[in-house]
Amino acid sequence: MKNLSREEIKQVIEGRGKASRVPILFDMWIYDNIFDGSQEARDNWLKDYPRDIAIVDIDLPIAFIAPEDDPDYMWAPRKMEQKEDVGIDAQCVIEDWEDTEEFYARFPSPEYRGLIKNNGPEDGRYRLGRAWYWLFERLWSLRGMENALTDFYLYPDEIHELFQRLTDFYKRALERAVEEAYIDGFFISDDIGTQTGPFFSLDIFREFFKPYYKQLIDRAHELGVHMWLHSCGNIEMFLPEFIEIGLDVIHPIQKYTMDEKEIAEKYGDKICILAGFDVQQTIPFGTAEDVENEVHYLRKTFERPEGRFMLTMGNGSTPDWKLESLDALYRASVDKLEDKQ
Repeated sequence: MKNLSREEIKQVIEGRGKASRVPILFDMWIYDNIFDGSQEARDNWLKDYPRDIAIVDIDLPIAFIAPEDDPDYMWAPRKMEQKEDVGIDAQCVIEDWEDTEEFYARFPSPEYRGLIKNNGPEDGRYRLGRAWYWLFERLWSLRGMENALTDFYLYPDEIHELFQRLTDFYKRALERAVEEAYIDGFFISDDIGTQTGPFFSLDIFREFFKPYYKQLIDRAHELGVHMWLHSCGNIEMFLPEFIEIGLDVIHPIQKYTMDEKEIAEKYGDKICILAGFDVQQTIPFGTAEDVENEVHYLRKTFERPEGRFMLTMGNGSTPDWKLESLDALYRASVDKLEDKQ
């Protein structure tokens, strides 16, 4: 089966009509960990299935490890090492807001030459730049989760300064991805929801997050590209806010955290939903029939004549994913729904 064209994906995202079939983006979450770590085996398996977008990875700095070709391209000062006796959500690059002089003096540069990864040749597909950790995810990775959830109240000015600097970094990364990789969309992650609700109130979102999201979305639109957001958990409270500031694609509408039918009815004509297939229960523990039934349910729930719907995984693969379930996933995604009523 042929991949969809760039124009078909744009048409779906912008609500200008359905493509010749539902856009299928499963491969962006299928890693080599279900192929015993073999990238070659993964790629060979995927040859039999559609891969409707081309991923261009944007290599943002991480906390404590710099690439060999640029020892300054990380968030922590060189003298700081990751602690071995605490979890990832308790690590602190910024121990105290009063000690940020060195942190900002050594703030990594978005001009790092290795920023753009796997920039493959033009092949007619929609090209999606992908970057991990945006505002909240970056905050807790720098301050630790406990601090991150209290800093909005105790250190609001410091949060605004950090978020503006991060936004400026992301805007330049976006510009470079457009200039060097000719991307059509920019996909960022920010897990701001839990299984039952958001991490913080609507007031906190509006004060600390919405203005900076809007800056990045506006810059993307100025450059002629779409903005995509991955956010796990129940973020229903924030969806009208994202729609207001022009977010183009939202992922994944996580299973068991929100009512898909309610989300589709309220927002399905206002934003493109990149529906994420359930990876917590159905893929690892369900049968092939369970998988097919769930795909048909998602399609019946979200498909609409004007487009605004694409199908992918809810998150990245884990070793307990079954290939027979993935086979069923692809089959059901291209079925004619009228034959399944």
